[in-house]
Amino acid sequence: MPLEDGDPARRRGQQITGEVSGTPRLRGTGDPSLWGTTAPGGSRTEVTAEGGEPGPALRDGDVTPGEAPQRGGQHEEALMTELSELVQKVVKSSSWWERHGVDISILACSFLLLPAGFLCLRSAQAIPFLVGVLTLGVVHHTLTVKGSHLASHNALTESKSWGKVWAIFFIELCSAFTVEQATYNHVKIHHGYTNVIGLGDSSTWKLPFLNRYVYMFIAPLAVPILTPLVALDLLRNVEWKAALRTLCCMFLGFYCHYWLLLHVSGFQSPWSALLCMLLTRSLLAHPYIHVNIFQHIGLPMFAADRKPKRIHLMSLGVLNLPSNALLDWSFGHSLISCHVEHHLFPSLSDNMCLKIKPIVSQYLKQKKLPYNEDTYTSRLQLFLQRYEELMVHAPPITELVGIQ
Repeated sequence: MPLEDGDPARRRGQQITGEVSGTPRLRGTGDPSLWGTTAPGGSRTEVTAEGGEPGPALRDGDVTPGEAPQRGGQHEEALMTELSELVQKVVKSSSWWERHGVDISILACSFLLLPAGFLCLRSAQAIPFLVGVLTLGVVHHTLTVKGSHLASHNALTESKSWGKVWAIFFIELCSAFTVEQATYNHVKIHHGYTNVIGLGDSSTWKLPFLNRYVYMFIAPLAVPILTPLVALDLLRNVEWKAALRTLCCMFLGFYCHYWLLLHVSGFQSPWSALLCMLLTRSLLAHPYIHVNIFQHIGLPMFAADRKPKRIHLMSLGVLNLPSNALLDWSFGHSLISCHVEHHLFPSLSDNMCLKIKPIVSQYLKQKKLPYNEDTYTSRLQLFLQRYEELMVHAPPITELVGIQ
């Protein structure tokens, strides 16, 4: 999607109040959006504050009038360093099973469920058939969302070589997307510049020409079709070898699914098999779209040259949803109930994000920093009520007031 054009001088001095508990009173200006993140650095067993950020034109700055930027910046860096040290102790004391094994086991269990899912689809009875659809739908989203997300951050293994292999498998073969573009857009942009206007502000999820009900309840069904089409368009931006590899993986992934439906599940026609593919691949598309917008849009947005340091950027611009057994399994804790922790320490696995959650939440609250949490139902109501403001019009730019 193209970047939206915004006017940073618009609505200066306008007062807005954060929608989520813990968000301070803010004074903003108007502007627009896209989405962002920073590449995790160092070993998988070492947690860092991700000091290096891409883009020489972007800089961290304290935006409180009258304060010396250097002094405020040093204080925020000290906070991030202190929190990193606390998390590092937990990571170092954790076993391989806690760091990687739990999440690998979830992905392995999903693979083991595939035969049962395809065989259930052979049944002429409604209940076994629906069980097959539900099984394949949950497995598909576990591999494509949880697996791809962990692989993009190299959180499945401590080996960079194996990390590349898993990234190709989960992102290209299972998800029908190209590794290079997925990693760049998510890790470099979304994490590096979370809620920064024109970079990491999630505007790639916006379709302003759709009304609220179509976008929230009908459009998600098209995700399995739109994803490979977007991926094909992005292949123009990668080397020909990577593009050829992606095309081969995408074709292999689709063809294997189609072949299994015909020869194992017993579908009689190509169209019925393709319809079943669409059904299973869109089973959890609604929460997938909702989660991606609920956790960032509607929270404070910042100009590239007036953004706070990392700890404030993530505590202000990221939100946790309540734990949900189905979504925790399919999407992972780092995308649901531990999204704040994930944005602060993106190289950690889902299970480790869950383990450090009490430490991070207690630390942020102790330091009087926001720790945003809200329910799925509350966010859904908010977006239905304020869809025009949040998803169509340019969001306001936030100026921090009195936060050091």
